[in-house]
Amino acid sequence: MAKGIQKHKLDLYIIAQVTKLRTELGYTQEDIAIHLEVSTGYIGQVESPKSRAKYNIHHLNALAKLFKCSPKDFMPEKPM
Repeated sequence: MAKGIQKHKLDLYIIAQVTKLRTELGYTQEDIAIHLEVSTGYIGQVESPKSRAKYNIHHLNALAKLFKCSPKDFMPEKPM
């Protein structure tokens, strides 16, 4: 993987947290895509470490509403 395409470890942490909650709550990638008004393929790209796609702050806010949690729940407790 080229250096410019790698996701930062913070992005990977956030994506892992979202994916964990998504699966615990029984949501599919398609459910998330519909909620965020993006393609299912985009969610697959976000969850793939080989793609540069990632959630933005607006996505995280919308996901927090859907999951009934705080956007802070997707972030690590300490800076990375």
